[in-house]
Amino acid sequence: MKPGLVLQHGDWGPPAILGDWAAERGIPLRVHRADHEPLPELDSPSFVASLGSNYSPVDTHVPAVAAELELVGAAVQRGIPVLGLCFGGQVLASVLGGTVERAPEPELGWHRVNSKLPDLVPEGPWLQWHYDRFTLPPGAAELARSDRALQAFVHGPHLGVQFHPESTIEIVQEWARLDGERLCALGIEDGPGLVEAGRRHAAAARAAAFKLFDAFWERSRAL
Repeated sequence: MKPGLVLQHGDWGPPAILGDWAAERGIPLRVHRADHEPLPELDSPSFVASLGSNYSPVDTHVPAVAAELELVGAAVQRGIPVLGLCFGGQVLASVLGGTVERAPEPELGWHRVNSKLPDLVPEGPWLQWHYDRFTLPPGAAELARSDRALQAFVHGPHLGVQFHPESTIEIVQEWARLDGERLCALGIEDGPGLVEAGRRHAAAARAAAFKLFDAFWERSRAL
């Protein structure tokens, strides 16, 4: 089995729960640090997963962003399944013809996601940390949304989500610490506490993440 290619964009954004899922399922992963290494050639990985980033897909003046848009676009053209998580979901939406725009309100912490297809994208509170949002690409099917943004879509074997199924509370709390100045401007004084307030959702979110990754994997193998 070819390993899945995971694009990581910083020390603060590891595969985490996605990595745990792959290890439990016996699915090999190749984690590539896209923030400081040139992107690899596409050697027919079993799938490509793009994780969170400090950048937006609209930042095409950043060479690493432009290169990732090109790589994900090539994966789509070749029929290699793509799993886009937050920034990765925005990248996938972009290469499929959707747009990425500033969200009227950021989604920070735990937010309810309502799903049209819970077997693929489970409902319930998910961890979120984003200031932008994507629109539905042409030919894609909307799967889930919150009261502020489209949250998930599917296009052939590809799945893009706006939330962070791969991340733990501890990881997102570190983002909140790094984002302190930005949060203060929004009137949020305790970002880590905002994330901690949803601790009761953590076990269910982890189980839902495994369900989402299982469904993506099974669907990608069937199409």
